[in-house]
Amino acid sequence: MLNQRLAVALTVSGLLIGVTACGAPASSAPSSPATSDSATTAPAGWELDPAAGAQRIKAAGLDILSAEGTAEHYHAHLDVLVDGKPVTVPADIGFSFGADGQANGISALHTHDTSGIIHIEAPTAGLKYTLGQVLSEWGVLDGKDATGAPHGGTVGWTAYVNGSKQAVPVADVVLKAHDEVVLSYGAVPSPLPSSYAFPAGL
Repeated sequence: MLNQRLAVALTVSGLLIGVTACGAPASSAPSSPATSDSATTAPAGWELDPAAGAQRIKAAGLDILSAEGTAEHYHAHLDVLVDGKPVTVPADIGFSFGADGQANGISALHTHDTSGIIHIEAPTAGLKYTLGQVLSEWGVLDGKDATGAPHGGTVGWTAYVNGSKQAVPVADVVLKAHDEVVLSYGAVPSPLPSSYAFPAGL
């Protein structure tokens, strides 16, 4: 089984600390806000604001860590669809950035790229992580946008896990290893993604 590990650089208190990127491609290192592809490809309202990363991590009830945790390590995949059209899940969800645009912290729940793979790498085993925490770290579906746009709140959204519609509110969906999570607004997607081919090592 492929068990490649690549270093992801985090600047913490002026020191460069290496953390494990769990076999993600080399391009998965946190990008600066000026170069992040998530800032240029996300439709209006879905962009990730790197400057607010730390406060969103805290709003999700998570700690800002100096490195990825090793006590719990698994991955889920998220597809976001609005009327059947995909919305890019940004890179760098769950990272905090300094004024210089460099990453200076990470949460146990994060993304490295725009693949939709959610990384759970926690310092404590046995804790549950939810879709709502990912959305809080992303800064969407939080009810703060009064325009009625899909990204503004959870009304009209449905969650599916491995092809099965979930009866709980979308924010309460618990992420588990290798789950394919679909967050859908409007028309039911057809076909409905029910699995994801994770790269070797994930």
